[in-house]
Amino acid sequence: MANTILVGAQWGDEGKGKIIDFLTERADIVVRSQGGNNAGHTVIVDGVKYVLHLIPSGILRRSKKCVIGNGVVLDPVAVAKEIHGLREKKVKVTRDNLLISDCAHIVLPYHRSLDEQRELSKGKNKIGTTKRGIGPAYGDKIARVGLRMSDLLQPELFRTKLAQRIKENNATLKAFGVKPLNAKKVEAEYLAAAEELRPFVTNTVVFLHKAVAEKREILFEGAQGTFLDIDHGTYPYVTSSNTTAGGACTGSGVPPHRIDKVLGVVKAYTTRVGEGPFPTENQDLSDMLHGMGREFGSTTGRARRCGWFDAVSTRYAGMLNGIDELAITNLDGLDSLPVIKICTHYQLGRKKLEVPPGDLDLLKKCTPVYIEMPGWQQPTHEAKTFNDLPKNARVYLKKLAELTGAKLTIASVGPNREQTILL
Repeated sequence: MANTILVGAQWGDEGKGKIIDFLTERADIVVRSQGGNNAGHTVIVDGVKYVLHLIPSGILRRSKKCVIGNGVVLDPVAVAKEIHGLREKKVKVTRDNLLISDCAHIVLPYHRSLDEQRELSKGKNKIGTTKRGIGPAYGDKIARVGLRMSDLLQPELFRTKLAQRIKENNATLKAFGVKPLNAKKVEAEYLAAAEELRPFVTNTVVFLHKAVAEKREILFEGAQGTFLDIDHGTYPYVTSSNTTAGGACTGSGVPPHRIDKVLGVVKAYTTRVGEGPFPTENQDLSDMLHGMGREFGSTTGRARRCGWFDAVSTRYAGMLNGIDELAITNLDGLDSLPVIKICTHYQLGRKKLEVPPGDLDLLKKCTPVYIEMPGWQQPTHEAKTFNDLPKNARVYLKKLAELTGAKLTIASVGPNREQTILL
């Protein structure tokens, strides 16, 4: 499989967790390189549902090593809780299969409070964050006042830095009318989590470089999606990290020339959670998918907004990420439709656009230009090979790959491991 970066090529929730789990069978190491517990990967193994927020989904396979890289912002209490939850389901989690970067920044209670208050203050102009404190934690990182895992493992240093940060942030929270945080309570909770996580914490850059030298195969697990990237997404309706392929390098310490392949994951239609422009959004399609019990967020439970496949955005995602291969998920969600639409261009006034405009106001003015494809109106969830799929389903998948400009290598027809077709 070589060293592969897996990215979401839409607005997140593309089914990356399942594809990562599938690919991990052929990988040695799985690396999470950005984001926080605002992301979630849902994987179903032998009928058991696992929802992972910070720990790479490679943890569900024996003999695989998982790494939480320096680019992640993590809540130590949440990580400890996630470890406990996995162990309760008989999943092994030890230093033998999980490492955490000593340079990863930590999310603290004041980050969550600030996230919530800033979101509430925006009213109808809210971003639609998960209120998990991810944005403020990255903000502290960039402002060079953040605390890292290495600080947390030195109790006296942590106490000193924490007291200063809580004092400063309590003043801000007071302006929002929020009750100030108790430094002693936060300190006790986080130092307890620190002792649980201490065995896992190390210099993960050195570990990964050794793995590269030993020709071990590494899978870089993306969180969120291309159009939530802080630089390239639909700003300001984005997350606070680089969700594109380049973020895997900065967030892990593995240089670009050690990467062999980029795999983009898309749904057979398009979804997004939260606010922001969504040109192909379609209420009828949303209602149908929600009625099937599909398209609810694994982290928040929020109903996702749904629309037709947007080839304009995914074409651009291919450029941004250098996508070599394509995995298309949730094909079975379209099984009942007689006609399926694909957006091939945007219309902006008299201009026909092949890639989305970077300006948000211009994007809001774009209208989708569609082609129509005949549906297959047959169940696909039992297909084991590409040829098992109905003819119109095969034609549809090939069309999506053609419009995206990448080689189709995986099609998914359900949430379970075995419902994955490798071309």
